[in-house]
Amino acid sequence: MSNLILFDDPTIRTALLPLTFTRPVADIRIGIQTMAEKWAVTFGQPPSFQTQPYLQAKFPVRTSADNLYVNGAVCPTPALQQAIRELAVGESLTTADGLLLAVRTNLALPTAPVISDSYVGVPFADPLTVVRNLWDIFVHNGDQIRADFSRLTAGRQSQPITDPFTRCYAPENIFVEPGATIRAAILNAEGGPIYIGRNATISEGSIVIGPFSLGEGATVNWGGKMRSNTTIGPFCKVGGEVGNSVFLGYSNKGHDGFLGNSVIGEWCNLGANVNNSNLKNDYTNVKLYSYETGQLDDTGRIFCGLMMGDFTKAGISTMFNTGTVVGVSSNVFGGGFQPKHIPSFSWGGAADGLTTYRIDKALQVAREAFTRRGKTFDAVEEGILRAIYAATDGDVR
Repeated sequence: MSNLILFDDPTIRTALLPLTFTRPVADIRIGIQTMAEKWAVTFGQPPSFQTQPYLQAKFPVRTSADNLYVNGAVCPTPALQQAIRELAVGESLTTADGLLLAVRTNLALPTAPVISDSYVGVPFADPLTVVRNLWDIFVHNGDQIRADFSRLTAGRQSQPITDPFTRCYAPENIFVEPGATIRAAILNAEGGPIYIGRNATISEGSIVIGPFSLGEGATVNWGGKMRSNTTIGPFCKVGGEVGNSVFLGYSNKGHDGFLGNSVIGEWCNLGANVNNSNLKNDYTNVKLYSYETGQLDDTGRIFCGLMMGDFTKAGISTMFNTGTVVGVSSNVFGGGFQPKHIPSFSWGGAADGLTTYRIDKALQVAREAFTRRGKTFDAVEEGILRAIYAATDGDVR
């Protein structure tokens, strides 16, 4: 069997910052699973990663005499899986618009592969879901929940929902993993499936509309309103109103407040009454900060909310404007709408301005967040944050 390696397309990786500051592209969650988890199931083997050097200690690359390099921004389909399996050594698979999907080689490539005369090109014309931009994560999330749900539940039996005060609509579209708890909730899967992960909790008074995914060990707090096309990743704690949004994992929004058309990284916390705008009053397209151009670029979409990197916190009643991008390990607070772009390692907010978050304090908070979830913040995790901090030169202006 060929050795599976998921590579970061350099252009796509930049477009997906700040999420890709702390992970390879394939470690982004869309639907129920991350793209890496989808490929692991598809090929029956855990992948390794061709990513940024400072990330390789956590996400190592493993090579062999027969390597399949697959674009980590692409969600697998049966047709794509078959086309990749049929590649011969020295062949590459590409789309009509020039996106490299896969390369099979007996070489250990030092960097991500590119389209080259060194490979015999094989065209691929079937439709694909490719996460090229931050907003693609929530735009395609509902369809990916459906695809993951079909794959993960095929031939399996859901655990029963025995609570007499829980009301289910289209119960055939609801799947509950072992250990999950549901109390006095409304689950409506008429418009799409609802997946409830192992040891997850849906608390009293919650309303959940499918497509929806609740990851392992995650919790919907009392009275939570979970709109369709939403994913709450593993070990998150979420309340209030959430619509068409993705929490990657280990993050909290425990209280009331609205979050819509947004993507929240890992180890984030949104305080009580944090809200975001996801639609402009004049209904024009939302512009989003681009790490490639350093400017606000047109998303082509009228709905777009908050994009937040890992380890960032927002104080109570923080307001985020339509199309706001917040980097890694920032502490945002204060009155008024926050800036449309808040760089990594920022401290403060709109009212008093931003200063640099001291690296020693940022590491202390990150270490404490891990400890609270029974995990160890080790030298590898610290090294990643230090590398990101060094890249900013400690300057958030």
